[in-house]
Amino acid sequence: MTPADRLRGLLSEPGLLAMPCCFDALSARLIAQAGFRLSFMSGFAVSAARLGMPDTGLISFAEMVDTLRSICAIAPELPIIGDGDTGYGNAVNVGRTVREYARAGAAAVMIEDQASPKRCGHTRGKQVVGRSEARMRIRAAVDARRDQDILILARTDARAILGFEAALERCHDFVEEGADIIFMEAPESVDEMTRFCREIPRPTLANMIEGGRTPILPPAELEAAGFRIAAYPLRLLAVAITAMQTALAAMTPGSGVARPPEISFSELQAVVGFPEYWAAEERYAAAGE
Repeated sequence: MTPADRLRGLLSEPGLLAMPCCFDALSARLIAQAGFRLSFMSGFAVSAARLGMPDTGLISFAEMVDTLRSICAIAPELPIIGDGDTGYGNAVNVGRTVREYARAGAAAVMIEDQASPKRCGHTRGKQVVGRSEARMRIRAAVDARRDQDILILARTDARAILGFEAALERCHDFVEEGADIIFMEAPESVDEMTRFCREIPRPTLANMIEGGRTPILPPAELEAAGFRIAAYPLRLLAVAITAMQTALAAMTPGSGVARPPEISFSELQAVVGFPEYWAAEERYAAAGE
């Protein structure tokens, strides 16, 4: 079964899929170990973790594919949606992005309609390309996946720039072009969220960013609104930063900051796979005797 097949299976089941987002192999491994069934490689989080820089188009296609490959390799049973940003160029670039993400092991790739350089959807300064170019990107993505088994997640950021109605029109365009999952970034009310889900005949995604433009709803309310996937793109990154800052402050002489709780060395070894490594090492050593 391919990663895309696993994702299709999840989308065919009833209920909301909670999707914590990953940014490296370790975070993906933890998500899988916690029993979640789906994850998304967040461009914001990868830019922060890999470059220590903002999600403003600074990270390259090659860096994203490299990160995606390591994520998919460490958690092969966990379907991963890869953030393909704007496709990294024109229609030909979009096609290459889709094919390379599929080869890296992604179950789906997200392509959006922002102008380059793109920005995080809840930050200032973003712009979108024209409606025809936005449609062309999704057409190119759908064409490219004929050679690879991968789903297309189509995203529009037009709500913040052109308004809700224009964003909804683009979502309908994406459905017509053959996208599998539709994502309107940053609707600004529960009414907008509900209407989006009601009018779009595809699985829809809600992006839950604390402090962002979209109301944060509990899972039951997101499901009632009609969403199939709830993404939590920055929660793991945010708590990791908080924990590291607290640990560093506690190490500063005279700070008075209490040392935060942490797992033991043996638990840490288990998380990253030492027991499996040792078992394999012993098995091959015994085979050689």
